Amino acid sequence: MKYIFLEEIDSTNKYAKENINSIEDKTVIYTNKQTAGRGRLQRSWNYLGANNIYASIVLKPGKVMKENYSNLTQYLCVVMSELFEEYSLVPKIKWPNDIQINGKKISGILAEGVVRKNSLDGIVLGFGVNLNTSDNLLNMINQPATSLNIETGLEIDKEKFLNQLINKFFLLYDKFIEEGFLLIKDDYIRRAGFLNNIISVRVFDKEITGLAAGITDNGALRLIENNNEHILLVGDIL
Repeated sequence: MKYIFLEEIDSTNKYAKENINSIEDKTVIYTNKQTAGRGRLQRSWNYLGANNIYASIVLKPGKVMKENYSNLTQYLCVVMSELFEEYSLVPKIKWPNDIQINGKKISGILAEGVVRKNSLDGIVLGFGVNLNTSDNLLNMINQPATSLNIETGLEIDKEKFLNQLINKFFLLYDKFIEEGFLLIKDDYIRRAGFLNNIISVRVFDKEITGLAAGITDNGALRLIENNNEHILLVGDIL
């Protein structure tokens, strides 16, 4: 593994994509200040100070895109949840890849592939984690949010947390690339707080409401709406 530290950057994902060919496989890019971070569906990721994590992992598992690669966000979600549990917390996953503590968002993940001439140059797995912040800053976010220091009452060492997370991520990464979502399915479901509840999911410009009945072997959401089953590969729980 290799680390690239940038004091300030508009977006670690953008930097990684623009420099993908010169960045080695399994490189972690992180910064103290991200000025134009974004999450899924082009949402902005709020900057909450230098003692939080704004990072991207560059991965080059192969030149041909495989189905397993689309589940890397869910794999990171499980790994991150395991680390939060080491702080005696009870993380819950909000499909597909947000993590909540006590119903409040603490982390978000975004994966982007870089493809050129039908060849995969690499995958950029971006993530943000609220480690050390205040209620005043969290109130600026347009959804309930929390941070690790608020939940534990402790100041969190950013470098230590990031190193722990990256080490956990790569512990089973190669096995995950081979086996895919089935490797983590049980761990993911165990932390999925939305299952067996009536939920609403936005899929592009459509909203579907129904019972969250399960997760398929490839990480999709099974949603039952008026006895009709929807298998959702993309979407956001509202």
